[in-house]
Amino acid sequence: MASQLLSLLPASLSTNALVTEHPFLLKTTLVLLQTFVLPGTSLKKYGAGKGAWAVVTGASEGIGREFALQLAQKGFNVLVSARNATALSTLTAEIGKLSGLSTMINHAYIYTGHTDAKCKPGHKVQTKSVVMDFSKVNDTATWAHFAAEVKQLDVGVLINNVGRSHSHPVDFVDTTTDEMDNILNINVNATAHVTKIVVPLMVAKRRGLIISVGSFSGVSVVSPMLAVYSGTKAWLSTWSAALGEELKDKGIDVQCTNTYFVVSNLSKIRRPSLTTPTPNVYVRSVLSKLGLPCGALWTGRPYVVTPYWSHAVIDWFMNVVGWKAQYGRFTHDLHRDILRRVKRKQEREAKTAKSQ
Repeated sequence: MASQLLSLLPASLSTNALVTEHPFLLKTTLVLLQTFVLPGTSLKKYGAGKGAWAVVTGASEGIGREFALQLAQKGFNVLVSARNATALSTLTAEIGKLSGLSTMINHAYIYTGHTDAKCKPGHKVQTKSVVMDFSKVNDTATWAHFAAEVKQLDVGVLINNVGRSHSHPVDFVDTTTDEMDNILNINVNATAHVTKIVVPLMVAKRRGLIISVGSFSGVSVVSPMLAVYSGTKAWLSTWSAALGEELKDKGIDVQCTNTYFVVSNLSKIRRPSLTTPTPNVYVRSVLSKLGLPCGALWTGRPYVVTPYWSHAVIDWFMNVVGWKAQYGRFTHDLHRDILRRVKRKQEREAKTAKSQ
């Protein structure tokens, strides 16, 4: 990768002197090239438009929903899974409307056929929906059903998007056991279980892409008062790196997408900004930069990518220039302030309920 990038630089810059005497300049140039200029790996490598399936967890809203829509538009058949059956039904209906074809509903799952402009003429994209509560990792019957549905498919892409955070910032000592267990079950155990089901199918085909949606909390910086959540995201980064190294010689690409804020129910942010894209914009950046670390380039985090442009710039500066400690303190102060506002709101609501 580095040699390919160097070939894009002017001859006067692509020299040993630049590498040895100006490493910061070289690295910054390559980060900017990846983030703003170079295209990523084509989805055709993973079976787009050729009958392959994408499995998307946590697909009922936000980033997961956008991955399902955009991968369907790229020509993948899509299996979507979440606990909200109504939201999944709405999603598959929306995919169907992209080509004006009707949605056919089965009691166990939902299929949607639609013709995508990027696919070969006559190719139809199917969507299968499996309702899953990923917090119930010991529900063997439900997991067996999920595995049975997935194992029927030629899976080319897995999007590990399902996740949960804290309801609000809270010190670890005050975190409820139920909240702690749910975060661990969904973000760690369920993600590992889903991947364990899918990976053998990809190994058999010697083709696949695994994208796990990470977070600055745990991947880039410490996140006080979100200790359990950020810990699971740190695990996701380390696990993805180990998995990526294991699978790279089997034709399978792995990446952990390092995400700052995105407009979503999880982030509780409703308006986009320079640093907070909508799910549509964010997912488009991920799919256009496959295989390129962008802001995570040469930061000592293999298989981590930071593709969205403003996230890439922030991530690069924090890890290379050295903002991590300051950002950790800033985050702690921010979370303390959020908790104070949450408590004031709870007190107001309690007074209102008592007066009624």
